[in-house]
Amino acid sequence: MEASVEGIRALKISLFLLLATTILQFLVVLVSGSVALLADTIHNFSDALTAVPLWVAFILGRRAATRRYTYGFGRAEDLAGLFIVAVVALSAVVAAWQSVDRLLNPQPLANLWWVFAAGLIGFAGNEAVAIYRIRVGRRIGSAALVADGVHARTDGFTSLAVVLGAVGVMLGFPLADPIVGLLISAAILVLLCGTVRSIGRRLMDGIEPDLVDTAQKALEGTPGVLAVPRLQLRWSGHRLQGAATLVMDDGVTLADAEQVTREAAHRLKHALPKADDMVLTPLAATR
Repeated sequence: MEASVEGIRALKISLFLLLATTILQFLVVLVSGSVALLADTIHNFSDALTAVPLWVAFILGRRAATRRYTYGFGRAEDLAGLFIVAVVALSAVVAAWQSVDRLLNPQPLANLWWVFAAGLIGFAGNEAVAIYRIRVGRRIGSAALVADGVHARTDGFTSLAVVLGAVGVMLGFPLADPIVGLLISAAILVLLCGTVRSIGRRLMDGIEPDLVDTAQKALEGTPGVLAVPRLQLRWSGHRLQGAATLVMDDGVTLADAEQVTREAAHRLKHALPKADDMVLTPLAATR
């Protein structure tokens, strides 16, 4: 619950920071007519909205398991990820449509220095959000929050592309603005591919191999454990669940087996602080 509260706090702060950035950029769009800046503004607004489903997911994840949802509601984070993919894809389509329209129907731009400044504001806002989300996400073990932070960081560089578009127009190349808008749309789609892969792995119970190695070493290093032939881990939201079979000497007593299992669970929890529900099954070695 503590981790969920911290995640919600991070989402609240980053949501309002991105909304403030979006409002400032939109005001510059109104006075400049820059379609590249409009594409970046739409994207930043969609990124701000992605905090809402994650917020709801963190709240749902705090609910206790029920007879219908016996593993709890941690997977709500992964479902929120699917919604995020849809919103980001829509922002790419809208930005591309506006850019193509401006290529076919060129219009003069005004207040280019304001466009230049707005691009820098977009970069600064996204980078601040990225640093905060990644830091909190790593601390609480939320891959969704870390991915959202990495996404925000890359979005900051698309804001710098707006600056390049403004410089191109200043140098006498007016089509630089809609071309940059199209490049931003393409960058959004490229980013989306990585997000889809990450969410797909979570939905298929994919796990980082280094976490498996860490758990394996912790269990095999427990005195009394001869081998760990089966080890399963999966993410449920920002918490880990799994099961393992611990092979012990065939002459071990029931009391000793329970003691070894408790020690193994303690070592595993120390090695993987994000592990919540681990089922450890002792098994006598066969001769």
